[in-house]
Parts: sequence; C-alpha cells; structure tokens
Amino acid sequence: MDYAEAADARNGWPRLRVADWAETRDTVHMWTQIVGKIRMAHAPMLNHWWHVTLYVTPRGLATSRIPYGHGAFDIEFDFCDHRLHIRSSDGTAESVVLEAKSVAEFHAEVFQALRRLGINTSIRAIPNEVDPAIPFAADDRHASYDAQAVRLFWHQLVQTDRVLNEFRSYFSGKASPVHFFWGSIDLAYTRFSGRATSTQPGGAPNCPDWVMAEAYSHETSSCGFWPGGGEEGASYAYSFPEPAGYSEYVTEADGTVYSKADKLYLLPYENVRTAPDPDGTLSRFLHSTYEAAAETGRWDRAGLEIDPDRWRQHRHHRQPPGQARGAASP
Repeated sequence: MDYAEAADARNGWPRLRVADWAETRDTVHMWTQIVGKIRMAHAPMLNHWWHVTLYVTPRGLATSRIPYGHGAFDIEFDFCDHRLHIRSSDGTAESVVLEAKSVAEFHAEVFQALRRLGINTSIRAIPNEVDPAIPFAADDRHASYDAQAVRLFWHQLVQTDRVLNEFRSYFSGKASPVHFFWGSIDLAYTRFSGRATSTQPGGAPNCPDWVMAEAYSHETSSCGFWPGGGEEGASYAYSFPEPAGYSEYVTEADGTVYSKADKLYLLPYENVRTAPDPDGTLSRFLHSTYEAAAETGRWDRAGLEIDPDRWRQHRHHRQPPGQARGAASP
C-alpha cells in the first residue's frame, strides 16, 4: 500500500483499502469490544444501547466519562501516539501500548492497568456479532497492528463524524449521538419517527435477539460508515421497519446502490473520497436516504425537522470588542 499517497489524500479524506488492513481491522475490532464492554459494565442503561458506544475524538476513539463509585474514569484509544489511556477522576492514570499483540495479551494488559488504578470490573469476555466468537483471553488469532493504517481509519472516522454531525443538526426529533458501535465496528447515527415498532430483527451472530429488540424498539432511519463492503468501506443507510417503496426511492446518483440482501443503501467510500466535493456527496446521500424513509414511512416531517441556521437571524451584526471577524455571536 502506498501510505504516502493515502496520507496526502485531498480534502482530508484518506485512501485506505480494506484488503490492505483487514487483519489489523479485525484485531482492533476485538480491542474496541473489550473497552466497550467495560463501559457497558458501569454506565447506566440508555435506550437503544447508547450507553455502550465509543466516540470519535481529536486523537482516536473514547468511552467518555464512565461512573465508578463516587468518581469516574474514561478510556481512550489514542491513534496518534498509539496508546490506550485509562484516566481516573482521582488524578491517576495508566496506559497500554498499542502495537502488534494478540487480543489475549491486550485483554490481560487492560485489566491489569484497571486493577492498578483500583478499578474492579468484570465483563462477558466473549465478542458479539462475530462468528466464530473466540473468548478474549484465548484469542491468539487476532494479533496485527499496522499503526499507519489505523491512523488512516481514524481519519476516515473524523471526516465522516464531521459530516454526520452537520446532518444531525437538521433534525429536532429524537435522535442518537454520532457514535461508534463496537459490535459491528461502524460509526452510526439514527433518527426516530416517534412511533414504536411491533417487530424486531434478529439473527445477529453471537448476539441475543433481546439485544436487537432494544435497539429497534422504535421506527428508525439510520446511517453511518462501515470499514467493509466496498474496496475502501462504505457509507450505509436503512430504515426499520422498511416502508414500501423505500428501496426504489433513491436514484443511483454518486454511485449509491440498494442492496436487497442487506436491505440498505450503500455509497462506496472511494466515491466520496474522489468526488470534487466529498462533503457534498456524502451529505446528498444522507439527506436523500432519510427523505426516502420519512416520505415512504409517512413521518411527521414538519414536526421533526428544523433549520440549523435559524439562529443567524438573531445574531448581532456588530462584533463585540476583541471578537474575531466572522466568529459567531449569540
């Protein structure tokens, strides 16, 4: 792989072929499951499993604050310095080096670091949504770490997270954060119509159906980025339950296709990266697939959507002393 070419990709959207880092991706996937399960063990339950996810940061992926006793701790994958940082509200901290090592080694090192901080925890130490599900403590199969590839993947997430959050600003109804689900290793954002569903999907490998029942208890329009399905990964969008006419609603502009097997729309990442306007290309995909769900599903669009620029009519035209020209004023 030509990493120099990938690192110098225009507009900040890096090139990263899935085939060039598949072994590293699968190893890091298991590492994120371990960290995500630690958050799940201590965080209070939130609807649709929002309490288990990770978030894109300026340096990698992190849990955000995890409550523990009368304090808190957090865990962050630093993909710049390639260390896992564990920080406690009592001022102490530990770290684990991110390098080529097995999942079993990583699992042991993380729990040793937690114990040194006085954090006692236990998790169901078997991965979800993969087959086979090798217990973390016995997983010597996944042991790859290509630091440059991981950093490029993080940059893919940074770019996608930025556009997803801009898209999120158009919706005033119930919606998820933009967050990273470690079960399926995807960055996701979900909007809700406000109506409950009568059926839920099932069949995810090594994942109980009641988990999916909680995730899909209400009608959704969901989208995100997955580092698979396509030469460089793909953005996806789906509606659950899928309304009649949804699959035919969006045209094939920009390379968008509908997968009947997976029941979702896909836009190859390379189509976004190589477009004259990558942000605009991804935004069109997000808006058009949401419109497909909202129109065919008969959502209350007038009550759920909002103008993200509505505040501009109230901003002062005169800048306060010392404020940079062009900066927003409340």
